[in-house]
Amino acid sequence: MSVLLALPVLLPLVCAATAMLFWRRLRVQRTIAVLTALGHLASTLALFVEVRRFGILVARFGDWPAPYGIVFVADTFSGLMLVTTSIVTLAVTVYSLSSIDADRESFGFFPLVCALLMGVSGAFLTGDIFNLYVWFEVLLIASFVLMALGGERKQLEGALKYVTLNLVSSSIFLAGLGLLYGSMGTLNLAQLSVRVAEATDPGFVTMLAMFFLLAFGIKAALFPLYGWLPSSYHTPPTAVSALFAGLLTKVGVYALIRTFTLVFTNDPTFTHRAVLLGMATVTILAGSLGAIVQRDLRRALSFTIVASVGFAVLGLAVSGGASQELATLALAGTIAYVIQAMVVKTQVFLLSGIVRRLSGSFDVARIGGLYASAPGVAILFLLGALALAGVPPLPSFIPKVAVLRAAFGEGLGVYAGVALLGSLLMLGAVARLWSHAFWRAPMERPHESDDDAPVNLVFRFIPVTGLTVVLVLLGVGAGPVFQVATEAARQLLDTDGYVRAVLGGAR
Repeated sequence: MSVLLALPVLLPLVCAATAMLFWRRLRVQRTIAVLTALGHLASTLALFVEVRRFGILVARFGDWPAPYGIVFVADTFSGLMLVTTSIVTLAVTVYSLSSIDADRESFGFFPLVCALLMGVSGAFLTGDIFNLYVWFEVLLIASFVLMALGGERKQLEGALKYVTLNLVSSSIFLAGLGLLYGSMGTLNLAQLSVRVAEATDPGFVTMLAMFFLLAFGIKAALFPLYGWLPSSYHTPPTAVSALFAGLLTKVGVYALIRTFTLVFTNDPTFTHRAVLLGMATVTILAGSLGAIVQRDLRRALSFTIVASVGFAVLGLAVSGGASQELATLALAGTIAYVIQAMVVKTQVFLLSGIVRRLSGSFDVARIGGLYASAPGVAILFLLGALALAGVPPLPSFIPKVAVLRAAFGEGLGVYAGVALLGSLLMLGAVARLWSHAFWRAPMERPHESDDDAPVNLVFRFIPVTGLTVVLVLLGVGAGPVFQVATEAARQLLDTDGYVRAVLGGAR
């Protein structure tokens, strides 16, 4: 069982190390990366099946019992996140075969993708909040180099904004860890759940919670801390943007959900309701309005990421202090929404690269007529755009309804109303993007290279079509998917079950 829990981290680690041994043999690096992505998907699916069979799984490394040793913990929530991460990474890796130029490949593109996958997987599995910080740093280093790879001026500018804000987040995170360990004497998440609940100074606990809310809020791109995302995600190659869109902010959302359902659960009045609700609703509006006014296709899509983060955090906020039934409903909606958001954000970003290849531009004012010349691309993008807006029967509709129903049930109608307004604005934003790029009269096509990459649209359509199929399946199977999300939510709310699984009788 320990091997199964470690495989999602070990496989990309071996991939990165092995690919580095073949530094000058790019074909071998590509093969290693694709095989690793396939192996990662197989290992995470196997792990998810075991979690469904046996409940929460724990691996204790080095023969040190928790809370003294390093532990990996897999529950239904982390299992879902790992499987979706595998799907996203596999799609981007295949897409990269024809979209990343040889210069970027020769500077370690595929080993960096493996390193990023390792960091994300470690963050989803760790049972120790300090090791969560370590995995954040691993993925931060890999993502920074991926963003700057190529050395173009716009990339370096975006990478500087990205790394500066994330380093601020890491500093706040580290300060919070110091205060947390100094006051609680542990950094094991299960033991923290017990000791924070027993703390006698609620004001100090609230201060600690705000440290982690601020740190994870920056990484998740919550208002007013989201500016780095639309300023940077449009600068690297499309494959890199898509990988970031599918994974990075979702790790921040995962950290918020994990800590505020397991550790900081005894202060719902201030932390959950006042701050998280306010930040989430304004984030929804800021992202939706930002998407409407953007001309650059990838910048507009970047703002949709911001809006989706706001909606995911809204569900977390609603669950804080709610009745058991409504808290479960809100968290289930959040989990199901995050899963589909990871897929759809990757899909539309990859499609934006195909749009640029066909039209020569990311500027929606210069794109047009693609419905006539590329109807398949138009349909795929329309499905992704409607999924972004939450139009039924696509998969984001039911999660949104669940979160809004829980919000109204808790008397939070104002926040729910703002979220509904944000959804309408998002629908307007994606309708504008689709009509400009596909429906209106064709524009004159500028002849521009696509990062000097070989033109092979087949390798780009395969992963995009695959992700679209996943989206459709998530919509068709919305009932079973939401049932699994509900089980994940119940596990999150059952903190005693998590503590027992990790600590046993040790407290």
